[in-house]
Amino acid sequence: MASEVKKAAGQIIRTLYRNGNPDKAVLASLRNAPTITSHRAETVWPVIMTNLDESQLSHAPNGEPTPEEVAVYTAIRFYAIHQQGNNDSFVYASAYSEDPQGETFFGALGRLRGNDDLRVAMDRRVQPLLATTNVSGVINSLSHLVSILKSHSPAQKIDYALLAQDLYGLQKSYEQASRVRLRWGQQYYSVKQAKSEGENTND
Repeated sequence: MASEVKKAAGQIIRTLYRNGNPDKAVLASLRNAPTITSHRAETVWPVIMTNLDESQLSHAPNGEPTPEEVAVYTAIRFYAIHQQGNNDSFVYASAYSEDPQGETFFGALGRLRGNDDLRVAMDRRVQPLLATTNVSGVINSLSHLVSILKSHSPAQKIDYALLAQDLYGLQKSYEQASRVRLRWGQQYYSVKQAKSEGENTND
């Protein structure tokens, strides 16, 4: 199921990008609609619901979205935020493929952490997120990190479909959520920091 969420998110992102002629109206609505239940999110419902299986769609009497809907919507919204203003570059690509061009979301944040001027501020945002168990809190924190990533690495290709898969796992069980947070921590902290100029590399 998680791999299906990833596949659907990737298909939706490519549909919205339209080979370099992005659907600007839908992307604008995505950026301004925090959740899939937001009024402005209605413009993207057709493409989301076309790409999700019937079993992944909400049938709850109260309309509560499924974990799949939340995960896919959140990831494509983050893509929309990052894509804004990048008219000459598609900011989505797979991080794990035969010819990987993309970066994991937390791997990209880890590269920013390599900047001495950003490390403390990055850790101040990322560390509480990795300790958070509330999905809404995680999504809110991620939205701020997307903006930071966009401002410092606007053309960086991020695997937002993989992020959708992680967001799905985050909602399934405590054990799966713990594994997702561990994976994010591994991606964030494993990026080797660049040595300062003049630093002795033989130590």
